[in-house]
Amino acid sequence: MFESLSDRFDGIFTRLRGKGRLSDADVDEVLREIRLALLEADVNLTVVKNLQARIRERAVGEELSRALNPALQVKKIVLEELTETLGGETLRITYASKPPTVVLMAGLQGSGKTTNSAKLARWFKAQGRNPLMVGADLQRPAAVEQLRTLGRQIDVPVFSAPDDVVAGGQGDPVDVARGAVAEARRLGRDVLIVDTAGRLAIDAELMDQVRRISEEVQPDYTFLVIDAMTGQDAVGVAESFHATLELDGVILTKLDGDARGGAALSVKEVVGRPIAFASTGEKLEDFDLFHPDRLAGRILGEGDLATLIEKAEEAFEQEEAEAAAARLMDGTFTLDDFLEQMQALKKMGPLSGVMSMLPGIPKEVRDVEIDDRQIARIEGIIRSMTPAERTKPDIIDNSRRDRIAKGSGSSATEVTQLVGQFKQMRQMMQQMGGNKFAKRKAKKAKKGRKGGGRVTPKGSAPKIPKEAFALPTLEEMEAQLPGRKGGSGLPGLD
Repeated sequence: MFESLSDRFDGIFTRLRGKGRLSDADVDEVLREIRLALLEADVNLTVVKNLQARIRERAVGEELSRALNPALQVKKIVLEELTETLGGETLRITYASKPPTVVLMAGLQGSGKTTNSAKLARWFKAQGRNPLMVGADLQRPAAVEQLRTLGRQIDVPVFSAPDDVVAGGQGDPVDVARGAVAEARRLGRDVLIVDTAGRLAIDAELMDQVRRISEEVQPDYTFLVIDAMTGQDAVGVAESFHATLELDGVILTKLDGDARGGAALSVKEVVGRPIAFASTGEKLEDFDLFHPDRLAGRILGEGDLATLIEKAEEAFEQEEAEAAAARLMDGTFTLDDFLEQMQALKKMGPLSGVMSMLPGIPKEVRDVEIDDRQIARIEGIIRSMTPAERTKPDIIDNSRRDRIAKGSGSSATEVTQLVGQFKQMRQMMQQMGGNKFAKRKAKKAKKGRKGGGRVTPKGSAPKIPKEAFALPTLEEMEAQLPGRKGGSGLPGLD
């Protein structure tokens, strides 16, 4: 979503790197470029002006004049102010002292309320909570069934009106919400997520229904689900809902889309409520708390190592990863191990998304389209091998190669390339592991020596010649001086 904005900022800071000192004119030029970049990203004009004013105030003051590297200091200022514009800090979720903690989901039809209700329930479950979802969207019968389908995927129950009432579309969502609170207490569910109805546009009936549900359940959190693809219109929607419900935060969906990102950069400052969660994909696990500092870092090309590490910790089992690394170093790493690592990598999301989180990746590399289907092709080749071939790829001859190619729908050349590259990787890592083992062994041997201990046989004293302690005579020292007989004793001066 923020690729074009990141490219603009990258160009701005690249031009600054060659300057040892920044004049007021340089700062004005930077601010003008930042203003254009943000406006092109569909950021609200008021937000752009406020951000520009804050950056100017800091960039022309003492903070910049004392900097050893003004270009880096400007980038630091922009990073901090951009983080502040996005919300400053991550929202901390607290829970009601008397369960359940009630979360009300609001938004227009098509914004993703129902799907994100399930995503939020999955997130709460990962925090050790026991959520219950409520299908209060009775005007669209498919919404309740959709919520139930998603609930079965994440093993979270759904409460709603009886099936005949849902099918008729005549139920009262306020009664459903009231019954859901009692049901949550009866089942011991400590989080209640209420999925409300939406409209194609804001109207009085929608607002009245959501307001009555809110008055009935007294939510601890009211989240507005906004489609990031709607741009600045999302800000107007948020203002209208906030006037009726007093929002606690916004859930921004489709952050992985092709929109310019203006909604994400505008909603906090205009509405005064933070982005609480962000949805970055279609899968239920593509959902997490929104971290303003991490997104600001990604926009400015700083990467997002914190999120990358979190995703890696979720995808890779620590003990299995350590065991695989040990096998890789000692040369016993097999194609089965390689397959397991690729499957874990896929859990982290699209490869292009993983690459965007790495800091210091050049723009040319970051913009390369990475086809995730290539991993599926590699998996197909490995799965077409026998267990013996995966363990010892050296036994793959021409007939075996042809059979593997036919079984995986690939060519014999692709099979040969995969096996060859795997062997090279294993050999290289084995060499690295061997060198590391040799160094560790030498270090351990050195550590095993007892410093200051006896080095001669017990009862005998070492014989040291007296000449070893004798000082040179005056004649011997004169002979070493330049121009004296016997030379200087220094190379190049004789």
